[in-house]
Amino acid sequence: MKAGRLLIGTLLACTSLHLIAQEAPPPQEKGPAAADAMLHALVVKYPNPYRAMEAAEVKAVMDRVFTYLDATTPAELIDKTSHAPIAKLDKANPNAVLKPGDFRLTSYEWGVTYAGMLAAGAATGDKRYTEYTTKRHQLLADLTRLYLPGVKADPANAQAPIKSFLNPHALDDAGALCMSFLKAKQMGSKVNYGQMVDICGKFVTEKEYRLPDGTLARGGPDGKGGNKQRPLTNTLWLDDMFMGVPTIALLGKDTGNTKYYDDAVKQVLQFSQRMFNPQLGIYMHGYVEGLRDHPELHWARANGWAIMAMVEVLEVLPKTHKGYKAVEDQLRAHAKGLAKFQHKDGLWHQLIDRNDSYLETSATAIYAYAIARAVNRGYLDKEMYGPMANLAWNAVASKVNAKGEIEGICVGTGMAFDPAFYYYRPTSTRAAHGYGPLLLAGAEIIEMNKKFKFGLNDSGFMYQGQR
Repeated sequence: MKAGRLLIGTLLACTSLHLIAQEAPPPQEKGPAAADAMLHALVVKYPNPYRAMEAAEVKAVMDRVFTYLDATTPAELIDKTSHAPIAKLDKANPNAVLKPGDFRLTSYEWGVTYAGMLAAGAATGDKRYTEYTTKRHQLLADLTRLYLPGVKADPANAQAPIKSFLNPHALDDAGALCMSFLKAKQMGSKVNYGQMVDICGKFVTEKEYRLPDGTLARGGPDGKGGNKQRPLTNTLWLDDMFMGVPTIALLGKDTGNTKYYDDAVKQVLQFSQRMFNPQLGIYMHGYVEGLRDHPELHWARANGWAIMAMVEVLEVLPKTHKGYKAVEDQLRAHAKGLAKFQHKDGLWHQLIDRNDSYLETSATAIYAYAIARAVNRGYLDKEMYGPMANLAWNAVASKVNAKGEIEGICVGTGMAFDPAFYYYRPTSTRAAHGYGPLLLAGAEIIEMNKKFKFGLNDSGFMYQGQR
């Protein structure tokens, strides 16, 4: 009995080990130590911090990015001829355009950035981030109110500062922006999103081309008796898992109509059935319905859009939904595959499974966000994936320069059938794709490291318990 009580006491004591890092047991031998006794404790020169950043450190990185973006993305109208400011929004002026900045306020990348700003504001308590999105959403709502009647009346010839949104032709024009509108609305924004959500929500759910089984696709009639080629008829881009599916799921929460949840689950599973490689645990970038073989090119950012889509769906999908477990299982399979390919310094390669392709920032930022979010929500084990997300965040943070620009972002990329296309895509600080993901990642890392303690255990970085 005494031995049993001792064992129970030992087990109970083990549950409190989250307070300190586990250390190696002290040596039992007496006398002078051998020359190799402390080699395991030598200082290691990691290229990026090998630790969990404090919340203030994470925010400092995000603040640099915010300062740059706030200064270079004006929410203003000007006359396209005179360049004079237009302050009064009382009529649909055909000469009005958005004042040019470094980035477009109605691109799909900026839909992600608006969501990132909202997440950053929630995680840090800094209202500047939330107000960044609210200000620009309000401008878009005002422009929609003024210009939508004219665009509806004459889609081909009407002039509008945000015509690509008011008259969308692809998921890129509508999906990510719609996601940001619905997120802001559900977080209590006072902007009237009714008209905008009606435009983009209907485009995603009713107007975008689909395969016969309902999967979102690129192609369809071109209006001239042929079919659109993007790049071929009936092509699936993995990117579209994100460009459409989170919006579909969020519409389920917004309307209470379960048909949207059903559709979101169907999209995830049908994209995955066609494009996920279960042996590698990652997705191909493109798929063409009807071909016998498909290009097994595993582009990193598209894989980011896929895993991000799944965490966004799980965020609003009721746990009682019949497809919940299938989506969660697919997320876990993808995260497990991505873990195998993370570079030693925390980034992922442009083509994930080709180590001679360059290391790319935007995909890594998306993975850091999605994996940290999945850890925080319990979809993934914190012990396994928390260190992976922290390593990725520290690598991404190192890519933010003094001006707040993010380096190493692959520019916009179509779908191709050969590796050269992906290997030689340029990178640029003006590639908008990395800014929203960095803000999302920073926000989720703050939440993760607030919830869980990570530190060194026998010199290895790992989970140490709940905070």
